[in-house]
Amino acid sequence: MSETATQINDNHIKFIEEEIDFEQLISASLDNLKEKETVKGKVTNISKDFVTVDFGYKSEGQIPKQEFQGEDGELTVQDGDETEVYIERFENDEGQVVVSKEKADKLRVWGEVGEVFEQDGIVSGVITARIKGGLSVDIGIKAFLPGSQVDLRPIRNLDKLLGERFDFKVLKYNPKRGNIVLSRRAILEIDRQEQRKKTLGLLKEDSVIKGHVKNITDYGVFVDLGGVDGLLHITDMTWGRIVHPSEMYQIGDEIEVLILKYDEEEEKVSLGLKQKTANPWDMVKKNYPIGTEVSGKVVSLTNYGAFIEIEEGVEGLIHVSEMSWTKKVRQPSSVVSLGDVVKAIIKELDTEQRRISLSMKETMSNPWNAVAERYPPNAIVSGKIRNITDFGIFVGLEEGIDGLVHVSDMSWSQRQKNPHELYNKNDEIQVKILSIDVDNQRLSLGIKQLEEDPWQALENNLNEGDVITGKVVHVADFGVFLEVRPGVEGLIHVSEIDKEVSKKSLTQFYPLGSEIQAKIINLKLSERRLGLSVTSVMDKDATAEVVESQDTDIPSEMSEKDKPKKKAKAETEIVADTSPEEEKPVKKATKKAKAEDSAEQADDAKPKEEGN
Repeated sequence: MSETATQINDNHIKFIEEEIDFEQLISASLDNLKEKETVKGKVTNISKDFVTVDFGYKSEGQIPKQEFQGEDGELTVQDGDETEVYIERFENDEGQVVVSKEKADKLRVWGEVGEVFEQDGIVSGVITARIKGGLSVDIGIKAFLPGSQVDLRPIRNLDKLLGERFDFKVLKYNPKRGNIVLSRRAILEIDRQEQRKKTLGLLKEDSVIKGHVKNITDYGVFVDLGGVDGLLHITDMTWGRIVHPSEMYQIGDEIEVLILKYDEEEEKVSLGLKQKTANPWDMVKKNYPIGTEVSGKVVSLTNYGAFIEIEEGVEGLIHVSEMSWTKKVRQPSSVVSLGDVVKAIIKELDTEQRRISLSMKETMSNPWNAVAERYPPNAIVSGKIRNITDFGIFVGLEEGIDGLVHVSDMSWSQRQKNPHELYNKNDEIQVKILSIDVDNQRLSLGIKQLEEDPWQALENNLNEGDVITGKVVHVADFGVFLEVRPGVEGLIHVSEIDKEVSKKSLTQFYPLGSEIQAKIINLKLSERRLGLSVTSVMDKDATAEVVESQDTDIPSEMSEKDKPKKKAKAETEIVADTSPEEEKPVKKATKKAKAEDSAEQADDAKPKEEGN
């Protein structure tokens, strides 16, 4: 073999040996690489879409460019930079190696968080989203912040924390489940303890301190003064009216309060807000003398009136009777509503009882003053019936001006009728003005006064002893009422009725509507009394019959002086010849006391007029 051939053969053998060593080196290096692990590599190329990294494998890995971009969108690496990558697979379906920068970063962060958790350290992160039960936080990897761990006090609007960066404690760390739970409250608790020490040194009665509303209850507000909580009771919040503390404050609001009392042993702090200003009632007498016109907001409505806030802490009452000159207000809500601003006049003032009486109607002219001018007494006007009651009817003369026609002024008849039977609502009628009481806003009207009083017409037409005819209009136990003229009634007392008749039912012998004759035995026009008798009529008839029958037996020569005696004797004989069983009531009721007694009982029997 020539020297040249031998040399070639030796080189070939050497090359084969070197190739064998290189494959062994590659094999050895591959033995150090495993899938699902993080390795270091070098950036060898940056293209439009990919970053190429050489991590010691037989082929380089290509990673999407966006995995190397920061929050500002700029690349975080350059050619030749060393970086960590995560080997997902050595070969995919296309025979390419699959690596990830993003997963490498996450594994690194998981490791760092694990170290922080072990050492009870602190991590920093940005709140990125609101999720069920709390917030999502980016600490390099996604972590969960429960709502109860966001702050020392509940926060109603968690959305306002989005995008904010805070420090957190790691409460739970579970890489297998991919679960990390954070707490911001734990950090704040540490700060709170330091603040508490400072706050306790500032707590002195009558000192002013700032805090934040921590909690709201029905009876007050709890204020975080800086590690120490104080109670601002609802009665110490304002001099004015307040129903619930939430009307003034919300959780998280900053508030400056006065320390009223501090119990160092029990660590209880009582706070006040209204005490920072003077009691407004101290100046009420000076600022609001009687007669002053004020303006205020309606803050409360009751059945009897409306409370007006003149200024914070000072309220006055407008009674329903002081709301309108013309309307009878039954419900204050028909005139004013909550929140309305109204004007009123100070009527009464009691600073000791903290009471102010107000009047709305006195800010306006009294229409009743004009009514007295427009409707003088005895004037005849027309109006519409607005209401009907048992005691009379209300007639509207104009808007808000009503007058009353009492039942006693509806008819001259002594027997009053139910107004509902005589009139209908909205009927147009004529009335006469009787009287006006401007102070009490009362207008008295009359209907019967449109006609002449029938009793006055009796003065020259009827006399005691006259026999008249009347119609039975009412029967009572004590007698029978006759209507002798329209609107004029008289009473036939039972003592003036046949005894045999009075023993039985009067209605049987004197049915309603029947006409009978009776004699006037008592007439008092001034007292509107008319006493009647039917026995007197019977006596007169009986006497006339006796006289007529005896006239033929009297001698012609008998003197005129003896004739009355003969007449009386004849009457006596008639009575004597009558048996007790057949005796008729023929004696006259001539005693004055008896007649007056009949008239008085008739007056007592008249229906009482309401309001008289």
